[in-house]
Amino acid sequence: MKILVIGGSGLIGTKTVNKLRQLGHNVISASPSTGINTITGEGLAEAVSGCDVVIDLANSPSFADNDVMEFFETSGRNLLAAEINAGVKHHIALSVVGTDRLQKSGYFRAKQVQEDLIKKSGVPYTIIHSTQFMEFLGGIVASARAEGSVKLSSAKIQPIAAEDVASIVAEIGLAAPINSIVEIGGPERFSLSGLVENYLTKTKDTLTVIEDNQAPYFGSPLEDLTLIPQDNARLGTLTFEEWFPNRPQPKA
Repeated sequence: MKILVIGGSGLIGTKTVNKLRQLGHNVISASPSTGINTITGEGLAEAVSGCDVVIDLANSPSFADNDVMEFFETSGRNLLAAEINAGVKHHIALSVVGTDRLQKSGYFRAKQVQEDLIKKSGVPYTIIHSTQFMEFLGGIVASARAEGSVKLSSAKIQPIAAEDVASIVAEIGLAAPINSIVEIGGPERFSLSGLVENYLTKTKDTLTVIEDNQAPYFGSPLEDLTLIPQDNARLGTLTFEEWFPNRPQPKA
């Protein structure tokens, strides 16, 4: 099977490409650095030509409201148009559990636009809603940091390791499209503030966690289960304690 992975050099993309290649598939890892750009359209038609499946794992380089909206809207339109011309049989996109419940956030409004473009395109699809990656905990800390503390809600979170995400993405990429959403998450549930406090302790970070249920999550308020998948979600197997010793280390 010929498969194009957009964002193939990223955290999930690299792992997904490797897993699919190990299974013997012809996988193209696409990113601007490989001459395939979904924003400018460079190399896109050639990359999509002859592909059975396209897996979109790209993310916006900027979280600013206007930038992220422009990225997902432009990238989505260009990619789907190329897929229609090439007769692609299955489009897979990685999105986020709770996207429709986080619409006060510019990032999640842009993800919703991406999903809506896919649903209206006519290309057979599967949208994967994932909970937060364990590897993103540092990003959550950075987003909520102020004056030596981190202010976070005690809302529930069910993070999933990137390794598990990639395994499920690869499996869905080889399956038939369902023209619907699949939810995935980790095997354990925590409070957001409690998990971050544990993470900071383990990383020997001196930041103090302040629990505040009014604290926004990337600009959007949280209810207790906003970030939690439904009961029928597919779950990864790696626990937080198993993931932590093998987590990616910051670049020096």
